[in-house]
Amino acid sequence: MKNRPARGLILKLSVLLFAPLFFSYAMRGVTVRAVQDSAAASQLEFNRDIRPILADRCWICHGPDAAAKKIKLRLDSEDAATADLGGGRRAIVPSDVEQSQLVRRITASDEMTRMPPVDSGHKLTQAEIDLLVEWVRQGARWRRHWAFITPIRPEAPKIKNRDWPKNAIDHFVLERLEREGMEPSPEADRATLIRRASLDLTGLPPTVKEIDDFLDDESPNAYEKVVDRLLASPRYGERMATRWLDGARYADTNGYQIDGDRSAWRWRDWVIEAFNRNKPFDQFIVEQLAGDLLPNATLDQKIATAFNRNHRINAEGGVVPEEYRIEYVVDRVDTTSTVFMGLTMGCARCHNHKYDPFTQKEYYQLSAYFNSIDEDGIRSIRATRRPGSPRRPKTNSGDCASSIGRSHKPKSVTTRWLKNRLERNAVGKNHCSPRITPISNGSRTTG
Repeated sequence: MKNRPARGLILKLSVLLFAPLFFSYAMRGVTVRAVQDSAAASQLEFNRDIRPILADRCWICHGPDAAAKKIKLRLDSEDAATADLGGGRRAIVPSDVEQSQLVRRITASDEMTRMPPVDSGHKLTQAEIDLLVEWVRQGARWRRHWAFITPIRPEAPKIKNRDWPKNAIDHFVLERLEREGMEPSPEADRATLIRRASLDLTGLPPTVKEIDDFLDDESPNAYEKVVDRLLASPRYGERMATRWLDGARYADTNGYQIDGDRSAWRWRDWVIEAFNRNKPFDQFIVEQLAGDLLPNATLDQKIATAFNRNHRINAEGGVVPEEYRIEYVVDRVDTTSTVFMGLTMGCARCHNHKYDPFTQKEYYQLSAYFNSIDEDGIRSIRATRRPGSPRRPKTNSGDCASSIGRSHKPKSVTTRWLKNRLERNAVGKNHCSPRITPISNGSRTTG
């Protein structure tokens, strides 16, 4: 009887200690159901809706580097995310939000158990939580990286206002507007319409006469005629080529410290003509990557391969040629993967990619294709001279070091070292005059 107060005290303490735990567990289910109710009912797409969230908020710890950080759970693959974590627990149980540890952790009210951790500097917004929970509820369907999926033409979504769409794209625009409870904006007046079309397709505003002609044209295909005229304009190719030239790192100079002149305008004009002639995109790609290897390649197809010569070139005298030859190879790999595949493959130069699905080994497997080009890290540049600038003095000897030795006596240790180094490097080579370098079309340039 004397122990009753003590037992009563223990019971009260137990209730106080465990009540928050039971309450938290009960509220977790309430939170999950609330999130389910607030999430969008439409079918979610992994690459569009979910992958960006996982990449930005989760993969820094639970991505490809998880093993190095001694973290068992990985969320960068379906097999790893749905694997048994022990005791029957799984991060993701498709279609079962109650049993998915991922859902439990991102919706936890206790910040000590909520993911991402507070000290990570990352935090999920409520909209992102809603999407993740709804995605699990819908079956947690994964998809490969979008760059490796063959595009499939989707069916036009169902809409309520069937009179508004004028083409298939309008169905997708209107479906989203109706889902958000919004109405389409009023149609622009004709003067605004032709201005938008002209700026979009040529980068230039319409003339007063072009506006007047469009306003006076009462035919049902008046707008189509304007678009056809703009597409037929040479300015169209110039406008469209701008983004491609930027992506392909085109420039009229070589870059680096000296930034000497570069004459690559024929490739630039080839790109413009390709847009103006509406060249098929697959042919556009092949000719730039390997136009010179095509059977009976034309001069234009060989010019197209200058895409691989748009990288920066270092002409500074003290560089190590092999170092910059490798830099040119790296530049081609990075540009090719970015422009043609939409991937930041350059990250894998030093380590396995943290987000995109390829390894460091695969990076160098691709670089091997570009590493077979016979070139020099400094002498492959074209020797150009600005109009009016003095010509380089001629020398009777192909041995650059010997000519230096004749005109400048090696009075210091540094001068003698430079002379000896040049003599070693100049064996069988002419460093004083431009080197004749064959290019793919059979002609020769100085460089």
